[in-house]
Amino acid sequence: MPRPEVETPADAPRTNRGRILVIDDEADIRESLELLLVGEGYSVAAAETAAEGLRRFESGVFDLVLLDLMMPDRSGLEVLDEIRRRDRETPIFLITAYGSVEVAVEALKSGANDYFSKPWDNEKLLIEIDRQIARTRLERENRELRRALKERYAFPNIVGKSERMLRVLDLVAQVAPSKSNILITGETGTGKELIAKAIHANSPRADKPFVGVNSGSLPPDLLESTLFGHV
Repeated sequence: MPRPEVETPADAPRTNRGRILVIDDEADIRESLELLLVGEGYSVAAAETAAEGLRRFESGVFDLVLLDLMMPDRSGLEVLDEIRRRDRETPIFLITAYGSVEVAVEALKSGANDYFSKPWDNEKLLIEIDRQIARTRLERENRELRRALKERYAFPNIVGKSERMLRVLDLVAQVAPSKSNILITGETGTGKELIAKAIHANSPRADKPFVGVNSGSLPPDLLESTLFGHV
């Protein structure tokens, strides 16, 4: 007697763990992956052909795709290429019984994020799925933060994209409206003046001149008086 497949509806909302699309022509493989993933808190949609998998991908939003390399209607590499033409972001793991270094290299060069041979190690697969989804979400959040900061604040000549730089720009956005004196520290060449200009450009004093002063040229007593408001 065939075992029932466990599948969440195609239009089901994503859980906090994520929503995963499984594309594999073998019912046993689909079922084992669905049971494993649903048991770990993921929502799952499954397809048994390449065509069905592409339709489901096009009509839904997924955090990760598990894709079989060999299917009757199209190869997994062709499906991978088709998905990558539409979406460069969603992580894709290739799963196949035809494990070899050459196939793995070809899969990764074609845009796959990882590669697993059948039978796979459940623990390792779950670890990599969780890690990849978390990484993709963080990258997406960073892009959204950059976009929001760009829309709300002007950062002339600052092109940093790292997480640390985003935190600096977020801090700039927080302190810019303040009337308090702000001390910016850092070694030579780290961009202290750029940050100072960004604070000025986003402050209520943006219509006033920005005056740069070389602190090293000031006598210590005069510098102290200037910084602490005596001059």
